[in-house]
Amino acid sequence: MTIPIHVALPWHAIGHGNLGVDALTRSNIAILRGAAARIGREVRFTTLCAVNRVDPTTIDPDVTIGPMPSPKAIATGRSDFLKVLRTADVVVDIGEGDSWTDIYGGKRFAFHAGTKMAALALGKPLVLAPQTMGPFDTPWRRRVATAIMNRARAVYARDSLSSDFLRGCKLTTETGEFIDVAFRLPFDRRPRDGVKRRLGMNVSGLLYRGGYRRANEFGLTIDYPALTHRLIEHWSAKPDTEVHLIPHVVAFDGNDDDRTVIPELTSRYPQLVVPPDFASASAAKGYMSGLDFVVGGRMHACIGAFSAQVPVVPIAYSRKFNGLFGTLGYPHYVDGRALDTDAAFATVVQGYEDRAALAAAIEPGLSMARERLDQYEARLAAILQEVASHG
Repeated sequence: MTIPIHVALPWHAIGHGNLGVDALTRSNIAILRGAAARIGREVRFTTLCAVNRVDPTTIDPDVTIGPMPSPKAIATGRSDFLKVLRTADVVVDIGEGDSWTDIYGGKRFAFHAGTKMAALALGKPLVLAPQTMGPFDTPWRRRVATAIMNRARAVYARDSLSSDFLRGCKLTTETGEFIDVAFRLPFDRRPRDGVKRRLGMNVSGLLYRGGYRRANEFGLTIDYPALTHRLIEHWSAKPDTEVHLIPHVVAFDGNDDDRTVIPELTSRYPQLVVPPDFASASAAKGYMSGLDFVVGGRMHACIGAFSAQVPVVPIAYSRKFNGLFGTLGYPHYVDGRALDTDAAFATVVQGYEDRAALAAAIEPGLSMARERLDQYEARLAAILQEVASHG
């Protein structure tokens, strides 16, 4: 009997409180399974990241929830994280989607760099799965990041801005530009009943509270709470319309938890519809598939709507939005760092009115995403074949 290829998955987490990370994990696992099937092999996975809650019914039999890496334990060489890496045949790191950068500070950069260096030190093939790359504005961090990426088996970007950044690094290792893997997230589609128009609002607790430190560190030019209130009031005045709140970060209990704003909003607007907590990103995507329109402040909530073919207007607060939706040829988003609140309100409302045109605009982007993820799967199949031949 052939032993399954063991894939270690740093910075992937099933059951992560940020459903975007959960979406990336489930999607990348699905793609890796497809890659293994192409070469006639089975795989097993160990995720390596923090987990807030896991519904055991959402964990597949070939997936093990592994430990969160500990810098102190890694430094001493006695960590459970390192034990997993030692038994792995290949290491696929997704950086939680957008953490391979220095914009979050030196401590976070060092943490992510350290886990990659650990895999390389153990002689494991390291693949950086499609994610936002950079920026690394601090020269020494850029040098460290470039050195790590040059030792990786492959480094893959998820958007054109990240791909441009990689070209500037002049890497000698294999690189490629694909798309966010969450476009492959499995889900069960819900019907739209047609009785009322159902609008989904993914209100970001992080943006609503003004950032991690309530200091507008994202440099928004819009008044996000005021925009949220205006949209709710505008749509709630329509008797044939329901407004649904769609939380997508659900387990941090601080400014970064979308649920923290729900009591305030439902107290102010009791007509709002609040779904039960989602057990997974797939459940959230399934719920959104039954809506007629979505406006979102979390990128993976917007990807969930887009890939379920629901007209969506994202509210961009970082270049990861601009890069992704620009790559998809989908200009129907609010640049929250360029527009004022009135212009943002008008853009979202116009998007709702033009939702049939937005739905049509989704199709070529989805076709591109499918094609790119098929190409990514083929690249992974080649890497798994290399791993299998050396095993």
